Amino acid sequence: MLREMSENDFIVSKTDTKGRLTYVNKIFIEMAEYTEAELLGKPHNIVRHPDMPKTVFKLLWERIQNKQEIFAYVINKTKNDNAYWVYANVTASFDTRGNIIGYYSVRRKPNPEALALIKPLYEQMVQAERSGGIAAGEKILDDLLHKEGVSYDEFIISIQK
Repeated sequence: MLREMSENDFIVSKTDTKGRLTYVNKIFIEMAEYTEAELLGKPHNIVRHPDMPKTVFKLLWERIQNKQEIFAYVINKTKNDNAYWVYANVTASFDTRGNIIGYYSVRRKPNPEALALIKPLYEQMVQAERSGGIAAGEKILDDLLHKEGVSYDEFIISIQK
C-alpha cells in the first residue's frame, strides 16, 4: 500500500556520521510504521525501498560528506512493507570547528506532478543498475540532465514547485 504524507507534515531525522539514526520525530515513526526504539541506533537505510536507485544515494552521500546540501525524491519502505514518497533535504551537522558530526534530514510531501516524472526515471535507473551497476544509473540521470540543459539541483527543485 502506498502511504501519503499530508501537506503540513515534516519528517525529521538526525543521524551520526555513519548514518545511524539518533533522532526521529513522531511523523517519521508514524510513516515508517516502526517504534522509536526500533529506529534509534539503526541505519537510516532501514527504510530503504528496493525501487530506489543506488545512484541517488551515491550522489546524496557525496554531497553531504562534502558539506553540501542535497534535495532528492525518495521512496521509502515501511516496517509493514508499505511505501511512501518524500521530497528530502539532507545537510550535514557541524561542531563549533566546522567538523561534520552527523546529518540532518527534513522531508515533506512531494509534488504529485514531480513524481509523475521521477517514478519512470527511477524505474529506468534501477533497471540499468541491475545490469550495469551505479554507472549505468548515473548515465541515465546525466543524459536526462544534459537533454534538459540543467544541473541536478535545478531539475529537482524546479519540478517540486
